[in-house]
Amino acid sequence: MFRPGTMVVAVAGTLVSAVPAAADFKLERQLSLVPGGRFILTTDVGEVSIAGDSSQGASVVVTSRRDDLEQRYDVRFEERAGMVEVTVKRRGTWLSGLFGGDWFNSGTRFEIRVPRATSVNVHASGGSVHVARLLGEARIHSSGGGLRFEEIEGRVDGPTSRGSIQVRTVGGDVRANTSGGGIDVADVRGSLRAETSGGGIQIDIVSGEVYAETSGGGVRIQGAGGRVDAHSSGGAVTVAFAGGNGSGGTLSSSGGGVRAELDPTVALSIDASSSGGPISSDLSITVRGTFSSGSLHGDLNGGGQTLRLRSSGGGVRISGAASVATTR
Repeated sequence: MFRPGTMVVAVAGTLVSAVPAAADFKLERQLSLVPGGRFILTTDVGEVSIAGDSSQGASVVVTSRRDDLEQRYDVRFEERAGMVEVTVKRRGTWLSGLFGGDWFNSGTRFEIRVPRATSVNVHASGGSVHVARLLGEARIHSSGGGLRFEEIEGRVDGPTSRGSIQVRTVGGDVRANTSGGGIDVADVRGSLRAETSGGGIQIDIVSGEVYAETSGGGVRIQGAGGRVDAHSSGGAVTVAFAGGNGSGGTLSSSGGGVRAELDPTVALSIDASSSGGPISSDLSITVRGTFSSGSLHGDLNGGGQTLRLRSSGGGVRISGAASVATTR
């Protein structure tokens, strides 16, 4: 016996209808969800799109090219105080899904609308996930595709094991982790941790601290507002610090050169070494000890926090930013 408020779609015939051309299966459901609540989705199949566009309640629309989706999956809806939970579970073993073609050709898609003041949790193993226009946090995990976040006011936590990650306009801290693609981030007002083994990392304007690491490409950061730790074994590392940022950090690469663009007025201690090329600086750094082509230790404007620069795949260059970006 199921608990009150729980429904298995297979017994709800009035909710399922055939849709010509665009989809062979369609399910629509309106659920009670007040602003400030939480939406949870766990699914073994399909791409997911969630947006904070609903004025009241949660709307879930599921479409698929498979007309036998309800025979292959159990779909459950639960409404509890301040929370909605949707679960899509494959019947049988994972082998039945593999040989049945569910994972590759189902064309299943979730279109979900929730109040803007909602936090979401998604665990998807069947495809990409797109989350937009939320005041709450977004915790998303996918083992089957890329992730995209837009206009999220709260924290973003986004690991995926296959696909790229794109982040645009987030008010809280961000964690982006993928083993299958690149990471592209713009406008984060918290801190950022970005890690990938499958591509490069591009970051544009982060107010807080940044940790970025890749073994599959280079790292390029513009408008870094806090401390930066950036590492690559697959390409060059270039970081342009925001105006007034003297927080320092560590920049290293074993696959290319390292470049730091600094506000010339900040106070920093510089610790640079290279076994893959020369070290050069356009700024007036007071050298401590002996300067060599492969090592530089000194102070900018009297010294301060330490900026470490390491390269075994190219040279190290320190320059003043022509137009130093500022964070919001």
